[in-house]
Amino acid sequence: MTHPSLDSIDHRPWPLSHQPWVVQQRWDDLLFLHWEVSQTQMRQRIPKGLELDLYDGKAWIGIVPFEIKRITRRGLPAPSWLCSFPEINVRTYVTDGSKPGVWFFSLDIPNPLAVWAARTFYHLPYYRSHVKLSPSERGIHFELQRGNRYWTGEYQAGPAVQALPGSFEHWATERYCLYSQDLWGGLHRAEIHHKPWPLQSAEIRSMDHNLLASWDIQGKCQRPLFSKSIEVVVYPMESLHHP
Repeated sequence: MTHPSLDSIDHRPWPLSHQPWVVQQRWDDLLFLHWEVSQTQMRQRIPKGLELDLYDGKAWIGIVPFEIKRITRRGLPAPSWLCSFPEINVRTYVTDGSKPGVWFFSLDIPNPLAVWAARTFYHLPYYRSHVKLSPSERGIHFELQRGNRYWTGEYQAGPAVQALPGSFEHWATERYCLYSQDLWGGLHRAEIHHKPWPLQSAEIRSMDHNLLASWDIQGKCQRPLFSKSIEVVVYPMESLHHP
């Protein structure tokens, strides 16, 4: 079974996984927000076996709201009532020494079955939350509420951005794996694949949140980015290290 994302692979920083992909999905209306954060604090929150992946010698934390569409296992149909929902994640960037990827601190979605599956099979810190994405007169409205954690805002796409290799835009978005840790301390990695990101600048019309309240943020939000849509495939989780 082929996938449209596999029409383009030359841009990848390393070859495709030798295993067949197992999950397909589409990501829509993504907003990438990044802040510089204390390296000392960040290192304390990253498990042993991983290193911070720095840009310009700095550590970064990101918030990414978007909508997942048609998430399905390979070869299965995608019922819309189950396989499409909004998500907002808090992330940073790490490496095991060979493959730079994404480390997630939280991923909030409204779908309880997807929360269970992601925690069970990918060891990712998903949470069931009130999350809503909807079009508005000023662009895209997004909101999250989980206990006392909240994020609300509106954003709109701007002009196209050329993410050249070596730029912050390329560094922060062109990621082809994610890392996670199981309950026993074991590290895992899942490869992903997509075509190069079609990026635009993003205009933040409004934003209010407390998702980074416990972080030592250094400076203002940097270089907001928007992407309308991208097709993605995910490969099986690979065990890297057990304590």
